[in-house]
Amino acid sequence: MLHKPLPIARSLDLGIGFLIGDSSRMLRRIFNDRIAPLGLTQAQWRALVHLSRNEGLNQVSLADLLDVQPITVARLIDKLVAAGLVERRPDPKDRRAQRLFLTEQAAPLLDRIWDVAEEIYGTILGGF
Repeated sequence: MLHKPLPIARSLDLGIGFLIGDSSRMLRRIFNDRIAPLGLTQAQWRALVHLSRNEGLNQVSLADLLDVQPITVARLIDKLVAAGLVERRPDPKDRRAQRLFLTEQAAPLLDRIWDVAEEIYGTILGGF
C-alpha cells in the first residue's frame, strides 16, 4: 500500500521554509542589535566571521559565502582594511588576485562576537 505524502502547508506562516527563514531573520536582528555597540554592520561582522573560519579567501569566494556580488565585497573589504581589521595579501599562485586575512585588531571583536552569539543561543535554546 502506497502512502500519499503529507500535504505541504499552503499557508506561508505554517510552511517550514518560511518558519526557518523568519527565525533566521529575527535571530540576525537580535544579533545586530547586540553587536551595534561594537560599531560593526551586519555585513562587516558576517565578513569577519567567515574570514575567521576561512582565512586566505579571495574576494570572489567571500562574496559567494556572503551571497553578494564581488563588487559589494570589494567595498566592504575596503572599509575593513581602513579600520585595520583585514589585510589584503598577494596570492602566490595568481598575481592578479589578493587573499584576505584578519589582523590582530580583529581578534577582540571576534571574541566579543562569539560571546554575544553564545549568550543569544543560550537564551534561545535554554528551554530545549
